[in-house]
Amino acid sequence: MTDKNRWIALYVLCVGMLMIVLDATVVNVALPSIQSDLGFSQSSLAWVVNAYLIAFGGLLLLAGRLGDLVSRRGMFLAGLGVFTVASVLCGVAQSQGVLVAARFVQGVGGAMTSAVILGMIVTMFPEPRQQAKAIGVFAFVASAGGAVGLLVGGVLTQAISWHWIFFVNVPIGILTAVLTVRLIAPDKGIGFGEGADLPGAVLITGSLMVGVYTIVEPATEYGWDAGRTLALGGLSLALLVAFVVREATARRPLVPLRIFRSRNVAGANLIQVLSVAGMFGMFFLGALYLQHILDYDALETGLAFLPVTILMGTLSVRYTDRLVMRFGAKTLVLGGLTLFMAGLALFTRAPVDGDYVSHVLPVIVLLGTGAGLCFPALMTLAMSGATPSDAGLASGLINTTAQVGGALGLAVLATLSASRSNNLIEDGESTAAALTSGYHLAFGIGAALIVVAIAVAVIVLEPERQSKKESEMAPGLRGLAGEPNKQEDENAA
Repeated sequence: MTDKNRWIALYVLCVGMLMIVLDATVVNVALPSIQSDLGFSQSSLAWVVNAYLIAFGGLLLLAGRLGDLVSRRGMFLAGLGVFTVASVLCGVAQSQGVLVAARFVQGVGGAMTSAVILGMIVTMFPEPRQQAKAIGVFAFVASAGGAVGLLVGGVLTQAISWHWIFFVNVPIGILTAVLTVRLIAPDKGIGFGEGADLPGAVLITGSLMVGVYTIVEPATEYGWDAGRTLALGGLSLALLVAFVVREATARRPLVPLRIFRSRNVAGANLIQVLSVAGMFGMFFLGALYLQHILDYDALETGLAFLPVTILMGTLSVRYTDRLVMRFGAKTLVLGGLTLFMAGLALFTRAPVDGDYVSHVLPVIVLLGTGAGLCFPALMTLAMSGATPSDAGLASGLINTTAQVGGALGLAVLATLSASRSNNLIEDGESTAAALTSGYHLAFGIGAALIVVAIAVAVIVLEPERQSKKESEMAPGLRGLAGEPNKQEDENAA
């Protein structure tokens, strides 16, 4: 593949990723219209979002590993097909059951598509400088897509109808598939060998699906200390423990535990959970602040978050790769997290009678800048310990931690925010003041999560040079700019 075609292929993969990421947020601004047309109750309406999240978060890790075993290109194309067909079903849905079921299938296709993209990118761009730049482009799409989704959802819902937030995926999915076939050569996975570790696949998929379900349904509906929540949470943890035991003893594990020997891989995934939790909460509750307190409509809300996309795109695509090569990924992660934390802390000061320029735009600038610096560097670290044979697994892992972190953060912050607001309303506080106080609490907790992420970065992450030396000593690991362990890849094949 020529250098030009490689970059064109990257953009094609990123378009596929953007379609998936957009779908996670584009529905949010259309929910009132969907509720009105299909007669959803307030509680059942959440399943339009939750059905997607459960399938998406539960299957990412399995899809990434199957891409390693069979074919990453094949998994990407199959996922595009499933996602595109499911989008048609969502668009034509005339009943609650059909829409929720189609959203679940969309989540399956989204997991299949997005889980292998990062693995394909690091394989296409082995040279460190180009790899850092390519990951920067991907990180921008993966992170800023949420803000773009709010804008696209607002435009389509107000200009046409909510059905078109799904129909728009169809031409994009078909075009992406055609270009993928033309630009990216078929690849062959390492094979199933002694088996695909079916028990491990069942355990981890069950754990993640039950865990995400627990977060988005009983925890939100009945509370975190409810018996149903605790029972399902316990089941999810039990399945996770059983999975770890299985992977430690299996001859051909689904997830080789060697990938966690790298402190940078383990640390980057933990930081991803914490930081994305704060970011998802900011997008969701920040949008509610604009709509319920400042009286913005759906389109104005989307436009309000546009600077996040611009800042993240400018930094991720043009500058972050150079900064990573000059200062190191760990330095950028720390700097980006600090700006992120400052933005969330500043949002706790937004008043009931606030205005966009004084109280929202500075927050948007800090968050957009922090995310543009942090997320590309974080993904570079997350992929730094994976051999070529494990690239799909590492890609699925970092995407899984992002989705689980987002679901967890959204559920926790939204629940605590609503509880604070309801208590204040019962005490006689005005609705606007009570809602604003609830948002402040959520933003404050989000800032605290980022402080924990900063502590993890300081304690766990290592400078890339040190990581490279340890990778050369530890089987199956390589540094940020190191070479793959050829002997292990030959054995794996």
